[in-house]
Order: sequence, then C-alpha cells, then structure tokens
Amino acid sequence: MKLPLEKYFAERRGRKFLSLFITAGFPKLASTIPVAQLLAEAGTDLIELGIPFSDPLADGPTIQHASTVALQNGVTLALVLEMAKEISRKITVPIILMGYYNPILQFGVERFILAAQDAGVQGLIVPDLPIEESRRDGIRESALAAGMSLIYLAAPNTPAQRLDLIDSLTTSFVYATSVTGVTGARHNVAEAVSEFLSKLRPRIRHPVLVGFGVSTPEDVRRLCRQSDGVIVGSALVARLADELEKPDGEEKILRYVRELKSGLLEESDGH
Repeated sequence: MKLPLEKYFAERRGRKFLSLFITAGFPKLASTIPVAQLLAEAGTDLIELGIPFSDPLADGPTIQHASTVALQNGVTLALVLEMAKEISRKITVPIILMGYYNPILQFGVERFILAAQDAGVQGLIVPDLPIEESRRDGIRESALAAGMSLIYLAAPNTPAQRLDLIDSLTTSFVYATSVTGVTGARHNVAEAVSEFLSKLRPRIRHPVLVGFGVSTPEDVRRLCRQSDGVIVGSALVARLADELEKPDGEEKILRYVRELKSGLLEESDGH
C-alpha cells in the first residue's frame, strides 16, 4: 500500500511540481498559518515547513537569519507541530517538515513521529541525518509505519552507488540539491545544475525536485526540462521578510508564487 505522499505523486505522474519552503514562526509567530494558506491559494503543490534550529548547517544566510528570528519569537519543535496540525486542517496541500536531527533527538524520535503523524504531516526531510543512521536509529521505519515519507537529498558529488541506494529507499521524491553547499538564491542556477541532472535522471526512478538557489520563473522553466519540479526556499523567505508586513505584501507574495507556477506550467505544457 502506497504512502500518502507516494500516492500524491503517482496520481499526478507527468506533472511538474512546485514546493515552497517557509520557516515556522518567521517573520512573526502568527505569520506561519496565514502564509501557508496564502501559498496554497497561489497554487503550490507542496509546503515545506522548516523547524528553526540554532545551527542549520545546510542553510545559507537568509534561512539562518529566519531561524534566528523564529527562535527569538519563541518557536519550539512542539509549537511547529501544532502549527503543522492547524495548517493541515485548513488546506489540502501536503505538508513536509524539514528540520535537523538534534531537536528531533532531544524531543524523542518516537514522540516526534507520532506527533507529526497526528499533525497530518506527509513527509520528513532531515538534511544532516545520513541514510545509514536513519535506518539504525529507527526514524525511517517509524516514519513509514506512521504513513510518512523520509525524503533524501542527492548532491552533485553523490556517488552513483549512493544514488542507487537513495532511489531504492525513496517513497515519494528525491531532493536534488543544485550545488554542494548551502541554500540561497543564486544566479544562473539552471546552467550550473544541468550536467548533474543529466547524470542523476537515468539512475532515479522516482520524481526529482531541484532545490538550493531556485528563485525565478526562468529558473523554474529551465530546471523543469530535466526534472519533475523545483523547491524554492530562500528567495521566498526573503520576500516574506521584505513584503509581508506591507499593505500590499500578501498580493506581492501571491504574484511571485503565481509567476513561479506559470514557469512550471509552461514547461509542463511543452512536454
């Protein structure tokens, strides 16, 4: 029997996907749920809800800053889970939790998985947890038993044998990072990642979504020629910081997401 997120992708085979990342509790504690609803209204296919952490190794300055602000706003892992539960009640877009292993370990792996399941979470991304450790500590098996997909990252320097392992353990999609480094908006990201994707696609049977540096509709169009979709994080988080509190802020966020979506739809129509 397929997991919910696995089924979600299977039912939409041939489509291109837009996944958007937001940091829970940023820019304000009360921002998260309305922003998630706004993104759903704008047409996103997935929402990654980031768990703030004091040492986010895979994140660049924009999301590092967002994590710092969110922690200062009083965000805890328990509160993130409450937010996820409320979001799941209000929208039908799948929710994926993205967080580092230390807060999960401190919270308790089994307790975390059960709470995430209760919150309606469909997927987990733990960027600093190696595949081998995810199998040893039981988080993978616990997540699967709770109906959640554990999503693995593949980078340009990931060996071919490891890509095969990632594909064999994947139950939804593979998160392809455009660079070996941290998150953050970049120029010409599509050009830089083309060679990597040409090597990755023949080895991965599951959908591949590309993240790290995606920020413009043109990025979306170009990346979707070699992938099944994109993940936008830092560029959106920066816009939330700059625009959300302004009188026309929500409209600008809506417009930005719809522009990203239009690039994705154009590429879908072209195939």
